[in-house]
Amino acid sequence: MKADFTKNLIKWDQAANSREMPWKGEKDPYKIWLSEIILQQTRVEQGLGYYHRFIKAFPTIQKLAAATDQEVFKLWEGLGYYTRCKNLLTTARYISKELKGVFPDNYEKILSLKGIGPYTAAAISSFAYQLPHAVVDGNVFRVLSRYFGISTPIDGTEGKKLYTLLANEVLDKKMPGIYNQAIMDFGAVICKPQQPLCHQCPQKKDCMAFRNNWIQQLPVKEKQLIKKKRWLNYFLVETKDEILAHRRNEKDIWENLYEFVLHESKEALLAEKKSMEKVIQQLLGKNKFTVTAISSARKQQLTHQTIEGLFIHVIINRKLVVKGQYEWVKKEQLSAYPFPRFITAYLQEIAHKA
Repeated sequence: MKADFTKNLIKWDQAANSREMPWKGEKDPYKIWLSEIILQQTRVEQGLGYYHRFIKAFPTIQKLAAATDQEVFKLWEGLGYYTRCKNLLTTARYISKELKGVFPDNYEKILSLKGIGPYTAAAISSFAYQLPHAVVDGNVFRVLSRYFGISTPIDGTEGKKLYTLLANEVLDKKMPGIYNQAIMDFGAVICKPQQPLCHQCPQKKDCMAFRNNWIQQLPVKEKQLIKKKRWLNYFLVETKDEILAHRRNEKDIWENLYEFVLHESKEALLAEKKSMEKVIQQLLGKNKFTVTAISSARKQQLTHQTIEGLFIHVIINRKLVVKGQYEWVKKEQLSAYPFPRFITAYLQEIAHKA
């Protein structure tokens, strides 16, 4: 059964797999690594443009390592999960400086790099160096769970060990790179999470889920994702041609991105005007201010958090002397700073209205 699975998968890949991506068949470990980091928690359709822009701006790992944090985070802007970008820079600089710009060609050494887990290490080592390590991601979990009829939860310790072992058993050791790409493509275009194309599937004769009508029940997850709710009130404190901003440095969402003056609350400050004015006074001290505009409520869904909030435009008569993390930024230079999508979407909206 395992041998048939592998054989049929390779046949499908050679005869019917029309999924195209610019990094398929790529042998440069830098470009493979970059594509895999971009695609972590990101759909291919969204990541494609970012990949092209990164390769154009930083064609080699040395170019990436030499770039400033602000340049790289600005290019990453909108992709989310910014820890990936931070780790990307850390690893690029480590390889450039400590390894003389040479990407490791050993699975364990690749795995030891910042921001690289077993899946990414397997992808790089098999695609670039044809090393026999199976990739195990959501697509692979789903395909193996359905085909072999496994109900062990994919998000538990036992399940991860079981699926990793099975993935390496069915791996085509002679051409691991081709096999790994094939099983990921198969999960993306045939054995999809919802409405899989079972009628087109070359594996359906032996697929336990298809034979037993378990398609919608597999794979199994045991953990329910609990989402935190947060309300962010952003104050756009402005003078004639400048605005207050700072870079987020705490271990939280949007680390290393810029934002405006923030007051986080349990609910919207608009519920009570006095509450909003009190917050502004706490932020600005004795400076006179005028609230010129208040946005409608905004919402952004992150994987583990629901972000809601609004933007309050505040004009002050006298420019504040700022210390520490805050800085005055020329309004025409805002576009050079990396902001989270929650903010950039609003800035784009008001720019179109101007």
